[in-house]
Amino acid sequence: MNQPLRALVIDDELPARDELSFLLERDARIGEIRTCGSATEALRVLQEHEVDVVFLDIHMPGLTGLEMAQVLSRFRDPPAVVFVTAHDAHAVDAFDLSAVDYVLKPVRQERLAEAVRRVTERSGAPAAPVEEQVPVERGGVTRFLSRGDIRYVEAQGDYARLHTEADSYLVRTPLSTLEEDWRDSGFVRIHRSLLVSLAHVDELRVEGGRCSVLVAGQLLQVSRRHTPQLREVLTRRGR
Repeated sequence: MNQPLRALVIDDELPARDELSFLLERDARIGEIRTCGSATEALRVLQEHEVDVVFLDIHMPGLTGLEMAQVLSRFRDPPAVVFVTAHDAHAVDAFDLSAVDYVLKPVRQERLAEAVRRVTERSGAPAAPVEEQVPVERGGVTRFLSRGDIRYVEAQGDYARLHTEADSYLVRTPLSTLEEDWRDSGFVRIHRSLLVSLAHVDELRVEGGRCSVLVAGQLLQVSRRHTPQLREVLTRRGR
């Protein structure tokens, strides 16, 4: 079984380090994450710990990211290098140093996942499936939900409310769009206003000719129109 990648994040700005670590923690291919505020500190860490990939800012006081990459290239077994920077002016220099990728700030989860995929390909490790991360906003703060944590989705006009085990989040996406995008991930329409994750359906109930499902403790009504499709899908899954 392939081990998760051991990552080192180097950035002189604490918010940038925290944000990148936050995003990396949500990638199943990333295991242990260490952080450093300077290249000098990172060199001390690398003397004591093995690292598979370094996520490296370019503009830092002291040793710059490009200079740090040159040092890493002389290691007997150098880690993969992914530059993470707010500037695109050094992309050519970065790839001259055999960087695996060059990611621009602000970092998006999908773009970072692509960088990790390139690292796994470089290391010869098969790319593990990545659980899609769904961005949600609340109080001006964006966080990312794993799609596998979403139990069901409820239409609210042109919006949709995502229900997890302990909370719910409103997103600016119509239910019809989520139905289309998430069909292959086990989400099924059971009502004109409801989409459920089959992985979280605990019970199928039929009473008085009406069908309902129990999802995360919530009893959700299945419309007559969608009942045959749901029963067929659940029957196939049970075989």
